[in-house]
Amino acid sequence: MNKGNVIVREAMKVKPVTVSPNTSVQDAAVLMTQHKIGNCIVVDKKPIGIITESDIIRKVVSVGKQAKDVMVSMIMTSPIMVIDPYVNIDEAMRIMGKCNIKRLPVIENDRLLGIITIKDIARLSPLLREISEEWAVIHPRDESYYKQQVFSGKCEDCNTLSTNLHNVEGRLLCEDCIDALKYE
Repeated sequence: MNKGNVIVREAMKVKPVTVSPNTSVQDAAVLMTQHKIGNCIVVDKKPIGIITESDIIRKVVSVGKQAKDVMVSMIMTSPIMVIDPYVNIDEAMRIMGKCNIKRLPVIENDRLLGIITIKDIARLSPLLREISEEWAVIHPRDESYYKQQVFSGKCEDCNTLSTNLHNVEGRLLCEDCIDALKYE
């Protein structure tokens, strides 16, 4: 398999585990354990966030909170960066490395299709993983590159859920709000 021709759709995991924002962190952790994964995508009609094992450790366990009393919405990372299924795997690796992230939900036509992780890329090529990790160590997150990516979550102007948010002057906006700015 030539890794240069592999697209995200061919390497992603399908049917990612999802939870609602009002799921308890304990229930999310149980799902992660059952499925032997390190994250759940948070969905409220559309993907709006992600909760990881690291979030649970840093934001619940280490501060002495009870996981059954904390809702996923309180600790999830939101909005989340997303990727198209037809993007080349090299570009997915570049995004992860430059933006210092390990997971990208895969979105097509506003639908969550899957998730691609640094581990999925490492299965294809251990060398790609090494390069990505070196980028993350050598360079902190590339803010200008990060701001050019597509996100999924709530528009900061109209609060509409969107899987196609773009950074406009530091705010994540949906296409309708971006269009409205053009006519102001």
